[in-house]
Amino acid sequence: MLTHWAVMPTRLPLVLRRCHACASGSFRPHGKFRVNANHKLLDAWLLALCTGCGDTTKLTVLERAHVRSVRPELLDRMHANDPALAGELVQDGVILRRNHVALDWTGAWRLDTGGDARPDHGAIDVSVRFGARIPVRPLRLIADGFGLSRAETERLAAEGRLVSATRLTGRTSGDFGFLLKR
Repeated sequence: MLTHWAVMPTRLPLVLRRCHACASGSFRPHGKFRVNANHKLLDAWLLALCTGCGDTTKLTVLERAHVRSVRPELLDRMHANDPALAGELVQDGVILRRNHVALDWTGAWRLDTGGDARPDHGAIDVSVRFGARIPVRPLRLIADGFGLSRAETERLAAEGRLVSATRLTGRTSGDFGFLLKR
């Protein structure tokens, strides 16, 4: 039996950065951009609000970029505060490294299993697709999808009844598949 699961984001992840005004360690990006021009050079930031005090921080998207080097449609989307663009940029590894921040996906995603695939009916072949680069533990995902305990999924993996080409311990954020034999 072949089943398809999807890991879908429900909101933008929190940005982990210490607030200078309060002791909070996370900011919520809300999809607004600030673009500043100085002659022929552009600066652009994605704005995020502190979850503790509401203070604003800026995540650098463009820094001293020449106007002609920026695609006009990208600039238009920033001026329009496009939420889809904010979602793309907050997950961009280059921007995360440039701003020295990390993402917290806790509570920002859901698992769509597409039905009632019960693990007690023979072998189930499951393909998991990600809607965004959401780091999750495959064993936790499998446990949640089938309604099993984490200890039970670990036992199934140790017995060889839960197999995958992807390592099931640790985290993954890319598509993978697994086979559960009951």
